[in-house]
Amino acid sequence: MIQVERSGQSCGARVTGVDLSRPLDADTVAGLRAAWLEHHVLVFPDQALDDDDLERFTRCFGGFGDDPFIAPIPGREHVVAVRRRADETSPLFAETWHSDWSFQAIPPAGTCLYGITIPPVGGDTLFANQHAALDAMPPRLRARIEGRIAIHSARRAYAPNGMYGAGDAKDRSMVFRPSKDAENTQRHPLIRPHPETGRPGVFSCLGYIVGIVDMDDALSGPLLAELYRWQTREAFQYRHRWQPNMLVVWDNRSVLHAATGGYAGHDRLLHRTTIAGP
Repeated sequence: MIQVERSGQSCGARVTGVDLSRPLDADTVAGLRAAWLEHHVLVFPDQALDDDDLERFTRCFGGFGDDPFIAPIPGREHVVAVRRRADETSPLFAETWHSDWSFQAIPPAGTCLYGITIPPVGGDTLFANQHAALDAMPPRLRARIEGRIAIHSARRAYAPNGMYGAGDAKDRSMVFRPSKDAENTQRHPLIRPHPETGRPGVFSCLGYIVGIVDMDDALSGPLLAELYRWQTREAFQYRHRWQPNMLVVWDNRSVLHAATGGYAGHDRLLHRTTIAGP
């Protein structure tokens, strides 16, 4: 019998009583999707999965999203290795709060991440509930972002001269594919309803937002910084601690996430798939 236990934090729930190495029936999928929409982050411990299992589970939540700037693992089209060697010194991947691929016209609905090699210390993933952030937002700040449209772009990260650009490749165990396509922009409201639940939330992250429509950079920069400080407050967070054979699936439409370090000297490997939007 499936059991869903709340994390006790702003979002997140632990799910037991289901074997994800086997195909799931329609009722089970419906129940898991309902729990996902309610809790935004689902954690499945003690799941012995291979990449076929990971892809099959992903399809329960939707089609595969496009991962434009990270190469998949050999022999797979949709599985990405989130890898870091014990001796790696390059900047930590995904350390800035963000929603995956928000610079796309239709950003991903969610992300699945499966722990394979997990260090004994560090490496937590942080999540921030953006519905809760909006619900508690001071009226003055909300009035300043209401109706505003943000300009998203991957250029700071994946352009040839970006953080994960060509000059960064030598010491990276992950295989990035920087491109001039990262210079493209896409517009999304700073406040938008969730495509499935209709519940409004903040859709913003400094990592991929390069400006606000019809607002001078001298004004948009401080506003975005203030919004960023608010939406990532500890009160809205869930801190996830990894274990081997643990699968986490989160809703990119309702949470931000950020990687943390603290595991220097240890290898780390997780496999990731992207769930297509809307």
